[in-house]
Amino acid sequence: MNTNKSHIIIAIDGPSGTGKSTTAKLVAKDLGFTYLDTGAMYRAITFAALENGIAADDKAGIDRLLKSTQIRFDEQNHILINGKDCEQEIRGKRVTEAVSPYSAIPEVRATLTQWQREIAKECNCILDGRDIGTVVFPHANFKFFLVTDLKVRAERRYLECQQKGIPMTLEEIEKNLAERDRIDSSRATAPLKKAEDAIEIDTTQLSIQQQVKIIEDRVGVVA
Repeated sequence: MNTNKSHIIIAIDGPSGTGKSTTAKLVAKDLGFTYLDTGAMYRAITFAALENGIAADDKAGIDRLLKSTQIRFDEQNHILINGKDCEQEIRGKRVTEAVSPYSAIPEVRATLTQWQREIAKECNCILDGRDIGTVVFPHANFKFFLVTDLKVRAERRYLECQQKGIPMTLEEIEKNLAERDRIDSSRATAPLKKAEDAIEIDTTQLSIQQQVKIIEDRVGVVA
């Protein structure tokens, strides 16, 4: 494990709904790290493709989209697509149901991986996703892999959607999560899997605060 104190990378991987993003944001705040929301980047590309009528199997269209799209984060960590705040749009049902096929496109993954490496190049950074510890930063200083029971994940996501005013039923969410798991784990390019040197954390019975403490205790004084 790389323990270069001048540039620390923490990778948190796992299926959707395990609390990766919330945990990563809180750890970043506590440690003074930059939080890079990689999932939002894939959602942003998906949203841009849908808005432009580009299907996931339209290779030429996807190539044009990647060359003409700029993704950045503002001070509130909201996603900006070519300078426009699209945070609300990328969290909606339409993008949620379409993100896995677009995320599986090799050209999309290669491009976003490069963008993520560039953003994280000059700072201590914490990232969450599905292939951070295996592909994006295989030499990350710390790697964690979160797992949670499917029904618990669905219930958590349902509450999150209610709070954000996103109209999805619990049944729709559970079905969507199960399908995303299947696609993410079976795709040929950068599938969802635990890195050999990652620490697995079962969050089914844990609060977000407990998840944060486990990670921060592992990182310890190195940060």
